[in-house]
Amino acid sequence: MKKLIFAALALITITTTQAQGLDLGIKAGVNFATLTDASGLDNRTGFVAGAFVGAKLGDKFGIQADLLYSQQGAEFDAGEFNLDYVNVPIVAKIYLTDKFNIQAGPQFGVLVNDEAQTVIGEVINDIGTNEFDISGVVGVGFDVPLGLRLEGRYNFGLTDVPEESGADFNKSKNSVFTLSLGYSFL
Repeated sequence: MKKLIFAALALITITTTQAQGLDLGIKAGVNFATLTDASGLDNRTGFVAGAFVGAKLGDKFGIQADLLYSQQGAEFDAGEFNLDYVNVPIVAKIYLTDKFNIQAGPQFGVLVNDEAQTVIGEVINDIGTNEFDISGVVGVGFDVPLGLRLEGRYNFGLTDVPEESGADFNKSKNSVFTLSLGYSFL
């Protein structure tokens, strides 16, 4: 997994040296996350923050990779599942206008925290979550003046969240809507 992420970032770095519009910046936003195929779960609202690098490869096409800390998981009646990841989405961007784009690509995530927290404050660490998460990403972006950008994305999990079968939610996958605001330095 680490080799794949490194190779993807190296490819983007090499590509951006040939690109006409290098893009480097920071972004932050809000996640509305849950787990699929599990009854009784509601959205967990969390934050997402990190950096991005990308390039516009002509008038209509671009590519972007992010390095993000992302709070995900779900809430249930007695508490919440806190699943925090370091995610690396790599999206192709098709520009419908010079400012508006649609995005799609893969996302690779590494779990950095998994715990269940009950409403009475009890915390259960290491709840048996897969260490790696692979998702698909679709979204839209809008570049506004002064280097600002707005993005909305949906991340749909392709790997099961629990590492063992037999759990009540053993086929559950991450499902995350993200709204973010970014600032490009270039």
